[in-house]
Formats: sequence, C-alpha cells, structure tokens
Amino acid sequence: MTLPTSGAAPMNVGGIAGGSDSMLLGLTCLSVLSLLYAFFVVRPRTKGGSSAPPTVTNSPVSGLPVVGTIVEFGKSPVKMVQRCYEEYGPVFTVPFFHKRLTFLIGPEAQEPFFKAPDEVLSQDEVYGFMKPVFGPGVVYDASKKNRQVQFQSMAHGLRTSRLKGYTAKIEKETRQYLETWGESGELDLFHALSELTILTSSRCLHGDDVRENLFKEVSELYHDLDHGLTPLTVFFPNAPTAAHKKRNEARAKMVELFGKVIKNRRDNPDVKHSDGTDILSIFMDVKYKDGSPITDEQVTGLLIALLFAGQHTSCITSTWTSLFILNNPEIMKRIVSEQEDIFGDEPDAAVDYKKVNEDMPLLHNSMKEALRLCPPLILLIRYAVKELKVKAAGKNYTIPKGDMVLISPSVGMRIPEVFQDPDAFDPDRFGPGREEDKSSPYAYMGFGGGMHSCMGQNFAFVQVKTILSVLFREFEMEMIADKVPDIDYEAMVVGPKGDCRIRYKKRQTSN
Repeated sequence: MTLPTSGAAPMNVGGIAGGSDSMLLGLTCLSVLSLLYAFFVVRPRTKGGSSAPPTVTNSPVSGLPVVGTIVEFGKSPVKMVQRCYEEYGPVFTVPFFHKRLTFLIGPEAQEPFFKAPDEVLSQDEVYGFMKPVFGPGVVYDASKKNRQVQFQSMAHGLRTSRLKGYTAKIEKETRQYLETWGESGELDLFHALSELTILTSSRCLHGDDVRENLFKEVSELYHDLDHGLTPLTVFFPNAPTAAHKKRNEARAKMVELFGKVIKNRRDNPDVKHSDGTDILSIFMDVKYKDGSPITDEQVTGLLIALLFAGQHTSCITSTWTSLFILNNPEIMKRIVSEQEDIFGDEPDAAVDYKKVNEDMPLLHNSMKEALRLCPPLILLIRYAVKELKVKAAGKNYTIPKGDMVLISPSVGMRIPEVFQDPDAFDPDRFGPGREEDKSSPYAYMGFGGGMHSCMGQNFAFVQVKTILSVLFREFEMEMIADKVPDIDYEAMVVGPKGDCRIRYKKRQTSN
C-alpha cells in the first residue's frame, strides 16, 4: 500500500522541480529581454540629454521595438531613411544592435557633417573594414601624417595637367573597344561600360606596361577583390567565408604582381615602361615625412583604392547617364546636337581636355543629374569622436559622442524643397537661371562635399564624358526595355537592377 505512495512521490517532486526550472528559465529570459530593452531602447532615448535627436524604435515592418527598424533597415536603408525623415524630421537616431545611427538629412542638417574636422567626426572607425582589401598602412589604416602624404600623391596624379593627357588615353581605349561592337547589334550596356571603364582606368592609373601586358591578370584579381566586399564584410571583415578567402588571395597576388612591375621599372630606368604620367609612377616615388619610402605593398593598396573608387563611380554613372538620355528622346536629340556643334563635320576628331571640360554643358549636367538620382553610395558615415551640435528646421540638436553619424545622398538629393520635381531626370536644373544645386553649399552631394569630397571627381567627369562623347557620335542607340531599370539598393555600391540592354547601329557619316 505504501509502494504506490512512495512511487508517486518522486514523480510529484519531479513535476514541481520541472515547474521550477521552467519558471526560472522564463524569469531569466524576461530579465535578459528587459536588459536588452533597457540597453537598446531606454538607453538610446536618454543618451544625449534633452537636445538629443528623436529616437526611432518603431517600424511598420514589425511591432517589436528596435527589431523592426533593424529588419526594415536591412531590407531597404533608403526607404527607411526616407520614412523616418518624413515622420521625425531632418535629424533622428536609429538604435542598431549596440550602435546608435544618427541621420542628418537635408542641406542644413548635413552642413556640420561636411564641415566638422576629423577630430570631431572621424572616418577611421567606420571604414576599417576596407583594410583587408587595401592592405595595412593604406588610407584609413595609415597614420594621419602618412595618410596626408598618400592623399597628396593621389591629388598630384589627378591634377589638371595630368587630366589633359588622360583624355587622349581614354579616347584611344574607347575607340579600340567600340571597334569590337561591329556595325550593329544588341548588348548589355552596364556590362560593356564596366569593361570599358576598367580598360581606361588601367591605362591611366597603371601605365602602358601593365595595361598591355598584365591587364587580364589585374582585371581578374580586381574581380575577386570586388566580390570580396559584401554586406557581411562591414561588420565582420575577416569572417571565414569563401568570398573573403578569394579576396585575400587576390590581394596577395596583386601585391606580388605589382611588386614585379615596380622592381622591373626601378632595375631598368632607361627602358620606356610608360610615358610617366600614370599614377603608379607617382606612387613609386612617395616618401613619408619621416623620410621612409612607401612600400610596394602600400603602392599596390593605393592603386587598388583608386581603382575601386573610380571603377564603381565611373562605370555606374556612365551607365545611368546613358540610360536616362536614351529614355528621353528630347534630351537625346540635344546631346547629339551638342556633339555635332563641337565636332562639326569631323565626328572622328580627337577629344581634347578643353572640349570635354568646357564645351559639353548638357552632357556634363546629364552626368550630374544621373549622380543626383542614382548616387553610387547611398550612405556616407562618420564616427562622433566628440559631441556634435546640429541646427535644422529651427531646432538645436546635440549628437552624443560615440554615435555613428550618417547622411544619405539618395534621400538628401530628392528633397522637393531643394530639387523641383526631384524624381524626374532634368539636367537643365543645373543650368543658367535655375542652378538648383547651388541653393545651398551642401544640397548636391554627387561626389560628397566639404574637406572629404571626392578628389577624383574631375577625373570621373573627364573619363565618363570622353567615353560618352565618342559613344554618342559613333552610334545610334535605343533601349530595348520600355523603362529605365530600378536601382539595386541591395548592392554594396548601388547600380542598375534590371534590363540594361540596348540596340545600336553605327552612324552614317557624310565622308
């Protein structure tokens, strides 16, 4: 009679113990969630005091505080920033895991972003994920003094006297490439301009010896480097992924390849390796302020950095500019007329720097407009080393130390109060009598702004305009699709997403 009771007792005790474990687990989970809520929600709301920007914790994507905004940001940063701008105004903060992302939208709010010195808003803490691509001691991984020397050498290679020589090289590469098109056909314009851009960039940056003898190897290695930069890279730059493995191997091979080129040039100074205007020649002679010479690995890293910046901007922008022009018959007609006015009865006449820089205002403004509508970088980021004061829409804000401070060219350059009919392709908005980009010093951000504006923007204008000048004079073109492709906001550097095919036919000349 006692056996059933004694037998039931352990079962009963076990049930109580199991209930206690479940309760303990539940309380633990509740405590963790409470701590997370306090850390991600309450703390961001209170940091910065009464003048801190409003904190965005809710999202239409999910009812869970903070989680919803993270998911929404992951799906489409631009759409989320646009929504928050409309709901919260020009300055707002979004908690993102353990980070605070504070956005400044609109010319007035953006001004401190571009004017603040590095001691207030720093790039180093933000772009460290590029070290595995560029290598150690290059750009954001270099000391401040060495970085200044590196940037000065880049600027030296991109000054006007060099651009005049680059124009002829870009035209030569363009005409040679277009010869492969034949008399007529169809092709993917994005793919074609990607190939052409890297050809012209290699000629100007690397020199004749690399372009003519090593281009295929350099192009393939660049491809692996480029594909080794993924969204995961930003947060975990050394994660053990296949893309990162190929990236690391490609950079090592690139260093080895250019090391041989540099050694050959130094060992054989009397041999003509290039005309001396390529940027590799400049980088080889760099000495830092302490007298130490630049290393071959750093030279390679600087070349990679320039190729990354130039390839992405020029390839994507030349594609967008062409597609927008082709999609607008009236603008297309005026572009062709502008080229005819410049070159008259000599459509094959050489393109020189003066013509490209001064005589093509409509093509120039079309490129600016393509950059306004489709900037390659949707976000520019800094780290607040110190508190930052911001005034916008009649309010004063204090951005706390430690915040990630961001602007979005994609959102900021489509504000209707700044740019009339902002979603329309209208290159005349930059022309005489309108000049909407000059309504504020920081309204237009096609190449960034302030002390960190892109030093390669003049090269980009020369490169793209030279290519398109030849292209529109050589061929009649039309889009196969009935609309311009969507913008691929899922990519690291955004380009067109959709059908970029064109139908082309060589123009008939009177000669």
